[in-house]
This record gives sequence, structure tokens and C-alpha cells, in this order.
Amino acid sequence: MATQNSGVWSRGLALAAGSSFAAGVLTGLAARQRRHEELRRQSVELKKAESRRAALVDYQRLQLGLLERAIDDPELAAVLSTFETDSPTHLRQHLFANALYSTALFGYRIGVATREELHGHLRVLCRSAAFRTYWDSTRPHRASLRDDSEEGRIGRMVDSLLHDLDAAGDTEEWWVVGELPTDQR
Repeated sequence: MATQNSGVWSRGLALAAGSSFAAGVLTGLAARQRRHEELRRQSVELKKAESRRAALVDYQRLQLGLLERAIDDPELAAVLSTFETDSPTHLRQHLFANALYSTALFGYRIGVATREELHGHLRVLCRSAAFRTYWDSTRPHRASLRDDSEEGRIGRMVDSLLHDLDAAGDTEEWWVVGELPTDQR
């Protein structure tokens, strides 16, 4: 009788061990499946982001090509310009200032420039009288931007830099003027 009980007992232990092993394997497979699905989802999101970035690059290239043509041809510049200038030279300067600003903003958007680098680049642009004239004449264009939009925040960064540079006066250390805004992307 003792032998029969130990055989039943051994089979019970073997079944329990087998069940535990099977449960562990199934748990491992389920975890692996979840991880696989997460990696697949991340891969799809990465491909979407890469596609968007490539589209932004193509769009920027097209925009800069159009600006370049407008800068070179006053008749085309008249079509692109929505602000009044007193001479073809000023119009070309406005268009070029727009190209510089757009390129800086684009670099930030696609991640080749950090927020701090964009701030520094915009500080340099804000020292230019021609850029300041462009910025002032395009103020009505920026009025329609949403406050929470990326371009709205960057526009406020430029406004703040202009204010800080004006308040600093003729300082020889202009490159340290202006605090980086705390609002983020």
C-alpha cells in the first residue's frame, strides 16, 4: 500500500511539475508575443515619423526653391509678397529674411537643431535691421497663429529676443542677451 501511494504521489508531482512548466512556457510565449506586438507598433510609428520627416524635407526644399526664384525675379516676388515695401531691394531682403527664418524653424522641427540652438540662431537674426523690418511687417501674418502652436511659441521667442536686445541697448555681449523661454514643444 505504501508503494501504491508513493506512485500516485510521484505521478501527482510529475503532473504538477508538467503543469507548472507548461504554464511558464505559455506565460513566456504570451510575454514574447506582447513584446513582438510592441516592437511592431514602434516600427510602424517610426516609419510614419520618418515618412513625415521626408515629406517636410521635400516641402522645405520646394518652399526654398520658390523663395529663391522670387528673390531673383521681381515679377515673381510681387506674387509671393503680401507686405508693402518701398523698393525691390527691400522686397528681396524680406523674402531672404523669410527664407532664413523658415530654414531655422525647419531645422528645429526636424530635430537637427535643439531649442537652445534655435534660440541662439534667432538671436543672431534679430540683430539685423533688415530682419527686424521683415519681422515687424509680418506681424499681422503671425496674429492668426494659435498660441499653443509650435510656430506661435517660436514667434513669441523672437518677439522676446527683440525686446531683450532692445532693452540691453548697445551691449558688446549681445550673444548672451535673452533668456530661453521655458515653454516646451
